[in-house]
Amino acid sequence: MDNISIDNKPQELKKKKISFTPTQVLAVGFIVVMFLGAVLLSLPQATVDGKGISFINALFTSTSAVCVTGLVVVDTGTYFTYFGQAVILLLIEIGGLGFMTFATLFAIILGRKITLKERILLQEALNQMTLEGIVRLAKQILQITFLIQLVGAFILAAKWAGQLGWGKALYYGVFHAISAFNNAGFDLMGGYESFSKYTGDIVVNLVIITLIVFGGLGFVVLAELSVHHGKKLNLHSHLVIITSALMIALGAVVIFALEYTNPQTLAGLDPITKVLASVFQSVTARTAGFNTLDTGALRDTTLLFIIILMFIGASPGSTGGGIKTTTFVAVVLSVIANFQGKHDASYRERTLPKEIIQKAVTIIMSAMLLIIIVTGFLTVTEKFDFMPLLFETVSAFGTVGLGLGITPDLTSAGKIAIIFTMYAGRVGPLTLAFALAQKRKATVQIRYPEERILIG
Repeated sequence: MDNISIDNKPQELKKKKISFTPTQVLAVGFIVVMFLGAVLLSLPQATVDGKGISFINALFTSTSAVCVTGLVVVDTGTYFTYFGQAVILLLIEIGGLGFMTFATLFAIILGRKITLKERILLQEALNQMTLEGIVRLAKQILQITFLIQLVGAFILAAKWAGQLGWGKALYYGVFHAISAFNNAGFDLMGGYESFSKYTGDIVVNLVIITLIVFGGLGFVVLAELSVHHGKKLNLHSHLVIITSALMIALGAVVIFALEYTNPQTLAGLDPITKVLASVFQSVTARTAGFNTLDTGALRDTTLLFIIILMFIGASPGSTGGGIKTTTFVAVVLSVIANFQGKHDASYRERTLPKEIIQKAVTIIMSAMLLIIIVTGFLTVTEKFDFMPLLFETVSAFGTVGLGLGITPDLTSAGKIAIIFTMYAGRVGPLTLAFALAQKRKATVQIRYPEERILIG
């Protein structure tokens, strides 16, 4: 009898296969890419001095690239070799498009059929409701992405060719086009200056702004815009475009008004450059992380407003982070409906489902809780004032990359906290919560008797 029980035990263990939900696969996949990137960036060949970089700094840089954030602990343009910069660029592209989209690209190149499991993962990665046409959508995304990046890279290269020569100009054009489209914020300009040398350059500003906006709209919206040919846009795409345009315009107006007399930012610039710098700063605050003005010189009121822009972020299914534009709009529409005494939130003769509103509220509350916890933690571990720490945390969560100059001087504990915040911001707090939770079993929904409580 003893022998039988011993023989059966391995059989029972074999039956217990480890399986992951699509959400868990995506969450773990990002972590795997982050650590692989960190290993590559730790190699001596990745740094100019040939000594390599500490693993914590390599992990921070890799996470910032994969999560398309742009917060850096060392200067990308002067610290890393071409090999190190190429690794960062590849991590940015994988992080922006999603590793499942990249896997689909290689499967298409190799002529391999996309399995049902891979289609389900693609559906989760692209935030789609059905499997129908998911591979076709992935192909569209890849085509649109590479076309936009190619055009942006060529224009930037043509602009910089006279200054850098065509070889280096092409390299710079490709790097910054990919970084801008993916809302990553990494640059090769050196000295942590970003595009501050091009504050009044119309070509550089307009190309970078266009790439950031296209990347932040979301792949589904770009795919619909590419084929709609004058047809009426669906509600999602309409809300994304209207909200993005309004936020960019409002951000530019507020920054222009608040910084107009600031001698360290806009005061000394001509009128056209003031407008250009204000628009650029408004756009980049939406999750891109580039800057043409010294962020550290902005007034506190401006920084507070930028924190709000960073918190809202880009749109669902895009290369950007934040709670997302449609999440913000869903809650705003719900508030307006309550003020008007209506039971349902609606827009353009369409009612938003209650579960959408509940999900939006959950995302916002989860994001706020995460920011409060991380900022509180940093006030204990770091020596900086509250505003830089809050700004750094929201920038990490929104995968923005704007900072007030404290990133390189964070303690190891502070860097780990920001690494986690960047990861949570890219994956999404709700997705991360679902990934950490056990598989939810189907349960019978029980509705209990209602009882009112006092509100407000």
